[in-house]
Amino acid sequence: MMMKLITVFLLGLSLCSTGLARRQGDEAAARKPVEAFYAAFNEGFTGAADFATEDWAHINPNGGWTRGRETVLKEVRDAHATFLKGVTEAIAQMEVRFASPDVAVVTVTSTMSTFTMSGVKRENQQNIRTFVVVKRKGRWLVMQDQNTFIASLR
Repeated sequence: MMMKLITVFLLGLSLCSTGLARRQGDEAAARKPVEAFYAAFNEGFTGAADFATEDWAHINPNGGWTRGRETVLKEVRDAHATFLKGVTEAIAQMEVRFASPDVAVVTVTSTMSTFTMSGVKRENQQNIRTFVVVKRKGRWLVMQDQNTFIASLR
């Protein structure tokens, strides 16, 4: 009887650790398209956006809502060719929460290098961005992002 209990306990422990390892692997995989987004941001979105779905939707800090990967790329490339030219953004914190095995919400806080927008110089602009990432055909991809400037507490 004791041997059966030990076997059941060890089997349960093994299943729990396997589940934890899988969840950690899924979290790392869900982070990758978000990290690729920031790498693309820092390069002015000049390359392919293979981190995003074809139906990618982007909500910018001014409330503009752009839909479709090619349309979003045109918008962000235009921004990076003008007021965001040479601007970089560094991830400060990232949190991944799973809505289902194939959908995660990734929240990122970040800091941008200095830029001027609408006549306002922004130095060390902090942002909070929410990404919806989805697993399609075995790959995690950004389906939607929304960026919000963090108001200063002055």
